[in-house]
Amino acid sequence: MNSKLLVSIIVLSFFASCVPAKKVEDIKRKKEICEEQRAALKEQNRELEEKFTEVDDKYQELLKNHKSLKLDTSIQGRSLRLMTKNYDKLNDTYELLLRRNQELLDGNQAETSKLFGNLTESQAELQRKSDALEKLRIDLNEKERNLDALNLELDKRAQRVEELETILNRKDSMVNALKAKVQNALLGFENNGLTIEQKNGKVYVSLDESLLFKSGSYTVDTKGKEVLQKLSKVLEKNADINVLVEGHTDNVPLSGSGTIKDNWDLSVMRATSVVKILVEGSSVDPVRLTAAGRADHLPLAENSTKDGRSKNRRTEIILTPKLDELLQILNSN
Repeated sequence: MNSKLLVSIIVLSFFASCVPAKKVEDIKRKKEICEEQRAALKEQNRELEEKFTEVDDKYQELLKNHKSLKLDTSIQGRSLRLMTKNYDKLNDTYELLLRRNQELLDGNQAETSKLFGNLTESQAELQRKSDALEKLRIDLNEKERNLDALNLELDKRAQRVEELETILNRKDSMVNALKAKVQNALLGFENNGLTIEQKNGKVYVSLDESLLFKSGSYTVDTKGKEVLQKLSKVLEKNADINVLVEGHTDNVPLSGSGTIKDNWDLSVMRATSVVKILVEGSSVDPVRLTAAGRADHLPLAENSTKDGRSKNRRTEIILTPKLDELLQILNSN
């Protein structure tokens, strides 16, 4: 551009020297116009270059987007073809299933009827089992109620047993105390024709025949009366004691022909004589006393020896605590 300007200046200088001033002015004016036009064209060229650059950038971006879209389209095309292929397979499978289903519907009516029959039978069996289960539930509830009632009854009986044990323990204590009182009252007679034992919840006072009676007699002698009167004092102070008097003999038959015919008569008469002495002159209630004859049927020893027969000839006074409380509990059961 500078070389051209230089040539123009030389040319103009040449013409300026050769032409009139007016023409020079015209040439200058035209030159200025050209310069202005040239500047305008240059500015337009610059603007066009900027627009070109901008358009080129957009073109490059569009080209990039085009490539991306083309790639996406290719991928989507492959996916579409794969989906179309899979769809065709699914469609074929669906058609196959339809045919198989139709075949099953056409060919398995008998099997379906059989299955339906089995289902109906199963439902009936299930109902039977349900009914049986309900019956078992009702029975179980009834048994639970019965069990509750039994538990309640067992609790009541346990309470009664506890009460009975308490009474029996009290009775044992009473028997122990009674034995001690009898022993104290008859001190000096024990082991001298008199023995005192405690067994089966009772006190047994056993008196040999020699301590009470002469042989074959039912009249109590003086020493015997002393023993019985002392025992009577114990009975007066213990009104809750029942008394059983038993007469016992050996097995030797009586030879008498009077009031006493045999050992039965003798044992009863002796027991009665003892009872009478226990109540005579005392406050002992006769209702508490019982007289009984055992004859020779409850021996303590063999009747084959003299010593054995002597042991069997005895009178037993059995002292038993009243068990009214115990009887009331037993009766309440």
